[in-house]
Amino acid sequence: MTRSEAAPYEACKGGAPPGSRAAAPFDLVGLTPLMRRTSGTSDLAVGLIDGPVATGHPELVAGNVREVTATARAACTYPDSHACRHGTFVAGVLAGRRGSGAPAICPGCTLLVRPIFAETAPGHGPMPTASPEDLAEAIRAVVAAGASVVNISADLRWSSARGCEALTQALDDASRRGVIVVAAAGNQGLVGGSALTRHASVVPVAACDVRGRLLSYSNLGATMARRGLRAPGEGIVSLQTAGRLLPVGGTSVSAPLVTGAIALLWSLFPTASAARIRHALLAGAPRGLGVAPPLLDAWGAHRRLAAAGS
Repeated sequence: MTRSEAAPYEACKGGAPPGSRAAAPFDLVGLTPLMRRTSGTSDLAVGLIDGPVATGHPELVAGNVREVTATARAACTYPDSHACRHGTFVAGVLAGRRGSGAPAICPGCTLLVRPIFAETAPGHGPMPTASPEDLAEAIRAVVAAGASVVNISADLRWSSARGCEALTQALDDASRRGVIVVAAAGNQGLVGGSALTRHASVVPVAACDVRGRLLSYSNLGATMARRGLRAPGEGIVSLQTAGRLLPVGGTSVSAPLVTGAIALLWSLFPTASAARIRHALLAGAPRGLGVAPPLLDAWGAHRRLAAAGS
């Protein structure tokens, strides 16, 4: 969520406060007119692989937030832990109540919460990590539970060949089942990628400012330029476990904007295939030979789907 992904609440300064500027990031990427058309449908399930979520938060559409059985429960044990705060923030971007101050891109969709970051204790320690096998298992779990699109708002890097193989197999299986996986590019300012962001079926998301300019700490790469997108990673305000609204920055803020756009598009065009949704989302922007992906254009994707009669 922040530049390091390990301390997701250290980059709060400089975010846009609630108010008239809050819509600017969504206007930039064409989400505003799409959100006027629909809030999503409960038949469309979004898998959230992240930290646990404060499922009792009054600004979450609780009836549409479901737990996918796992070792770690979907609800938070320590509301002030980094894992819970991270998961709750991203859940608010996707499934907050419209008018709550959170982005609330697709509150009408079903949110399938599968925690991958365990809570160790309350406080402000480092963000917990997970193994590639854990991530692979989480992907399989949300896909089996019915997710059509999966959001992974974390930069996950490993050197284990066995772990990367397990992750690749889970992503291959998700692709075969027509599931779109969206992943944050990461916040180390590196050029390259991981087994997650390099996978051919994954849509990696880099972060930009509210004017569309790439943020210096966003990871980039040739595969991201070819089949990824960029979306605002600053000026986004969402839910905090203490009940407040919080501005945060980073690529894990950018990723759910793309995930939410996919969920809304699929809600409006329910018979469209995953390949058609991906094509509509990725085909409109010019792509060069560099390392920077083009800007998300959610409304442009809507126009392309409508024109194709999807």
